[in-house]
Amino acid sequence: MISVSIQEAGYQQNEAIIRNIEFTIPNAQIVGIIGGNGAGKSTTIQTIMGTIPYSKHKSELEPYGYVPERPILYDYLTLWEHIHLLIQSIGQKKTLLEQRAKELCKVFRLENKLNDYPIKFSKGMQQKVMLILAFTPRYDFYILDEPFMGLDPQAIRKLLIMIKECKTLNASFLISTHALDTAEKLCDSFVCLHDGRMIKTGTLAELQKHRSQTLLEIFDELIEGVENAAV
Repeated sequence: MISVSIQEAGYQQNEAIIRNIEFTIPNAQIVGIIGGNGAGKSTTIQTIMGTIPYSKHKSELEPYGYVPERPILYDYLTLWEHIHLLIQSIGQKKTLLEQRAKELCKVFRLENKLNDYPIKFSKGMQQKVMLILAFTPRYDFYILDEPFMGLDPQAIRKLLIMIKECKTLNASFLISTHALDTAEKLCDSFVCLHDGRMIKTGTLAELQKHRSQTLLEIFDELIEGVENAAV
């Protein structure tokens, strides 16, 4: 189980954007971070990974797969060169990594683009490259920041299958997404953020409070409650 405890964090020294965020990610569980624009989802993820300039937090991570909110690509590397660079830097069996990378390229229909430059791909194709790089190695933990953004419906379906397959192998996930209808069906529990604060956490049943509500309805209700309380 991964425990996250963030006292505060931000992009400049002593200027916190998020505060008092605490939750756990159990083994073989999918935790969704939900919130509006500017709620602090990506900042929370960067804090957990230790890549933010200023933070007071505790979270111990083993090697993990990561899909960033925006694709990170090298201008002068082909798709296969991106994959090869990853394989050379990962301490896993290279032949198995190459085989899995080729399989994922077929899954996302990029097997004919191996010698092309991803920097010139469409947004959706670039997102597929990020997924291939994240899922080529086998990890026990994955962090996905808006992984469905830019994907066509078929690619989304294939990604959901991959996530569920990894979960059956005891992998855990932390997923930030605006796609609440998808998150509702996929995630085991949720962390609700608003204005840099955690306003609620729990399973869908716990958030529903014995009422039949969608995740979107629950989230809207939580936000209205917080904003009305602040008036």
